[in-house]
This record gives sequence, C-alpha cells and structure tokens, in this order.
Amino acid sequence: MSENTLEVQAPGTPGPSDRAPAAGARSRPWRLLRDNPWWVVGIALVLFSAAFVRVTNTRPGYDPYGWLVWGHQTWHLTLNLGGAPSWKPLPYFFTVPYALFGHYELWLWMVTSVAISLSGVIFAGRIAYQLVGVEDGDRRPAIVAAVFASLGLLGIENYMHFILSVQSDTMIVSLCLGSIDQAIAGRPRWALAIGTLASLGRPEVWAWLGPWSLWLWFKQPSIRKWLIGAWAFIFFMWFGVPTITNQRPLLAEQLALRSPRELKENKIVGTFHRFTELQWLPVQLAALYATIVAYRRRNWTVLALAAAVVVWVIVETILVLRGLPGVPRYMFEPAAVMTVLAGVALGWILRDAPRMNWSLPKWSGIVVVGAIFLILVPAAVSRLRAEHKDLRHERGRTKVINMLQTAINRFGGAKHIVYCGEPVTNVEYVSILAWDTNLNVGSIGYLPKREIKHGYPIVLFTQLPNGWLAEPIHTAPSRVAACANVNSFWIDTPAHPNGALYPHHG
Repeated sequence: MSENTLEVQAPGTPGPSDRAPAAGARSRPWRLLRDNPWWVVGIALVLFSAAFVRVTNTRPGYDPYGWLVWGHQTWHLTLNLGGAPSWKPLPYFFTVPYALFGHYELWLWMVTSVAISLSGVIFAGRIAYQLVGVEDGDRRPAIVAAVFASLGLLGIENYMHFILSVQSDTMIVSLCLGSIDQAIAGRPRWALAIGTLASLGRPEVWAWLGPWSLWLWFKQPSIRKWLIGAWAFIFFMWFGVPTITNQRPLLAEQLALRSPRELKENKIVGTFHRFTELQWLPVQLAALYATIVAYRRRNWTVLALAAAVVVWVIVETILVLRGLPGVPRYMFEPAAVMTVLAGVALGWILRDAPRMNWSLPKWSGIVVVGAIFLILVPAAVSRLRAEHKDLRHERGRTKVINMLQTAINRFGGAKHIVYCGEPVTNVEYVSILAWDTNLNVGSIGYLPKREIKHGYPIVLFTQLPNGWLAEPIHTAPSRVAACANVNSFWIDTPAHPNGALYPHHG
C-alpha cells in the first residue's frame, strides 16, 4: 500500500476531485455567455427597453390602445374589428397572450414594441457589416458601414416618434431587417419565421417575402413545408380572423379607405415625394452609389436590396391609387434598406478610394467618408432637437392619459361609467377611453354633438387644460341619483398637483 493511499485528508478541506467540479461550475455560465453572445444582447436589449419605457414616460398612440382592447376582448369572446383601428395581425399576435396579465398588458406591449423596434439598429448594422465584409483582416470599413447604417436608421423622419408612441411601424422595419440579416447569414428558416411576423404587420411585406419564398421553393425543397405553413398562417391572420369575427375578409382594406390622410395631389408624385422626405439627400445619393457599384461588380445581394426598395415604393403607389392613405410611415421599410445601402457605400468608399487612382493617398477614403458625416451633422442635430420637443409633448400627453384613468376610478370605476351611459369623447382619446372602460373601440362615441342629439344616455368626457370633465347626459330617470357623482371635474391645482375631484353644477 503506497503513501498516497494512506494520505489523510483534513476534515473540511476539499480534495482535487472536489475542487475541479467547482471550478468547472464557475466557468460554465461564462462559457455559456461566450458561446451565445446574441442571447446576452437580446436580454440586454429587453432590459434596456424596459428602462427606456420607464424613463421616457410616454404612452401608446391611438392605434396601440385599440390593439390592447382587441387582446382583452378576445378572451371575453366579444372581439369586434368593425371600428378603428383597422385590422393588423402583428400586434394582435402579442396583445392576446399579454391580455392574460390584466393591466400589465399595457407595459408588456410597450416593452415588446420598443425592444423589437430598437433591434433594428442591430440588424441594420449587421447587414451592412456582412455586405462590406472583411478584407486582409481589416474590419474598419465594415465597422464604419455598420455604425452609419445603425445611426442612420434612427435618423429616418419621425422614426423615434413612433418608437416613443409604441406603434408597430418601427417593429415591422426591424422584422424586415432581421429577416434580411438571417437570409444573408444563410439561415433560411429563421429568415422565413421573422419575415412571416413582418408580413403580419403590413401587406406590402408580401412583395418582398413572396419572390424570396418562390426562390426558396425551387432552391431548397426541404423547406417547402415551412413555406406552406408560413403563408397559410399569414392568410389566416389577415383574412380568416376578420371573417370569423365580422364576416368581412377584406375588413383591413375597407377600414383604411377614405382616410383623411389620403393624398389630394398627384398620387404617384406625392407617394414618391413622401418616400424621399424620409431620409436626407446625402443618404439617398450614397445608396444610389452603392447600387451603381454593385451593378458593376455584379453583387446580386446588394442589387436585390436596391430592387426591393423600388418594388416597395411601386407597391405603395399602387395602393395609394386604390384609395389607401400611403402615409410616410408605411415606407419606413424601404427607407431603412436604403439607409443600409448608404452604409455599404461608405464602407466601400473607405476601402476602395485609394484603388480608384494610384495617385490618391491611402487616407483619401477617410476624407470622403468624414466629409459625408460632417455634412449630415447639422441635419442630425436638428432632428434631435425635434425629437426632444416631441418627447416633451408625449410626456404631457401621458399626464392627460393618466388623469383620465384616475378620473374614471374616482367617478366609480369603468362599470359605473357604463351603467350611467355610453362613454363619449373626442376622437383623439376614443381608443384610450375604450381601454379604460373595457369596451370595444366601436362602443365609444367620438362625435359628441351627434351623440347628444340622438338622445340616449351618454357620459361625455371633455379634456380640460388641467384635467377632465365628465357629464352624464340623458341619464335614465331611475339612474340619475346613482350617477350624480359622475358629474364632476377631475383637475390638478397648485394645492392638488396629482388631481382632485370637484362637483360640476352645469
């Protein structure tokens, strides 16, 4: 028997066999993070988005409150899509499960919207980086392209406004970019899954997903079942759900027609003008340069992206000619791809400028790219100031929305309001009042004078400079006494900055 066998281990002292697993256990989480960096990025993005929602202190716009109502009403089997907002499956995909969490549905949607929207910054950068690539170990041109594409995305006209008001438009942009990124990276199933979600946001996405799906059908037969399932899901969500709830498969288009934002000028010129206003001229020229260079190099990926921009604008123009509004935010997606192409152009200039003329110094590309950045600085500063002003406006709107919710609670709650009459308010706050009273948007009156003339019981909510006024009108005689407390002001005063209740004697 050897001395090693007879060696006595002191009580409580770990031996070699005890220490090894402990060290391995400590290194395992770090190894997991190292091997899955994008999971770390995703988690960080969600946490940042939650903080962003909290710090900015804004609230959804008109449409998102309607989408939240859809989720709530679905579980009560009372979903009615016949009123505004027009049907859009993408937010419904999220708000239905979120509605199981009660009033937290609002916060879950806000964080989801912001997180997906901000992910577009990452996808834009990744696409530009992949398209420029790394030559001779030099990553700098690709990094510059990625940075420009990422920042340029946020520079699209009114882009941050729609992130702050947690709309779906910026989400669709991110999903489109995510699908393109995964397609370029050689992950067709992920690209199809993300593209399917994007197709639930706007039908224009079909003009991109359709040709690519057809290409996949012939090039990768193993994915055909995925393609069939994806398109069946898209068509069911767009046409099946409205048929089930309202017997109107084309409900989305019908509600979007005759919009007050419809172009009154030449529709073809007007649509193109709306598109070009989304980005600065240097970005557009840089994207055009990338397209020309890509044609000379037969870079089919870049050419396909350039063609996608043109196709989207053409499709949007056709929809506008059919009577749809074609507002600028419906063309965020091609503007985003154009911005990515501009980033690619800068990366190529940085790398290739010295090669174009042997007499040029190696740093000539840096001068050109630096000049482009400098040209855009004043416009970027101006846009930042506009967004800061918009943020102040949105925070003021948040205060009004919060006071409406508080007022309803102080007046006796949503059920008591409905007991006294149909809620009525100006159109701007209709979907918010529907959310606060647990009613369909179509059950809220939006033309106060007309509702009063009809003579049935209503509760009219009027926004004041510092609060809200509720007035029961045409109240049923048997309910006048019970509804007397509803006839009140909820306003903030210097003595009561968080609001106070005052009776209305008008």
